[in-house]
This record gives sequence, structure tokens and C-alpha cells, in this order.
Amino acid sequence: MSIRQITLRPAEFARQLLSSIDASEGRRRKRKRDTTADAIGLEIKRDLLEALGAEDPEPEQIEEWLLEYCLRSGPGDGGQRAMALNVLDEWHLAAASPEFSGWLQEGAPSEDSQG
Repeated sequence: MSIRQITLRPAEFARQLLSSIDASEGRRRKRKRDTTADAIGLEIKRDLLEALGAEDPEPEQIEEWLLEYCLRSGPGDGGQRAMALNVLDEWHLAAASPEFSGWLQEGAPSEDSQG
């Protein structure tokens, strides 16, 4: 299986992933357990995506941009490195899966994101 070339700009991709965080937040709020760690992780991801959207690197440079973002954060921030890997995985998934990229383009609809 080959990965198709992404024509989407990283800024637009970041905006679309930010929409998907609403569903994650909805699921988090429904859990019976303490979800503080989940909220922290989502906030780290939100900050990363906002920076990605603001800087909008060239699509072929997204992996390098993510590495530089993590290096700017310092050596002790494993949470940011984990979220950067997660975003890179989602970037590759969007390239490989028309269904996933279509879901993102539709605004990442989910029952969990509803009030």
C-alpha cells in the first residue's frame, strides 16, 4: 500500500484536528474516573495544533517542524513529544485513508462532541 501525497496545508490539517478535539472532550467529560490527565494531554495537543496552524510549514516539512517544536520545548517534555508523534501519525493516516481525511474535512462529526 502506498501513501498518497497530501495536498492539504498543515494549517488546514491542524484546524481540522482541532475540531476533532471536541469529540475527545465530550468523551472525557462522560467518564466516571478522574480525567485530569486526559485534559492535560488534550491541552498539550491543542497548543501544538495551534502552533502548527500559525506557522504552517510546507507539507513535506511537517515532520521536521514537529521535531523542532519539541526541541524548543526542552528535553523534559515527554508529553509534547508524544502528542507530536500522535499528530504525525494522524497526518500519515490522512494521506493513506480517504475516509479519515474526509471525516476531518467534514468537521470531525461525532455524537460525543454534541453538548
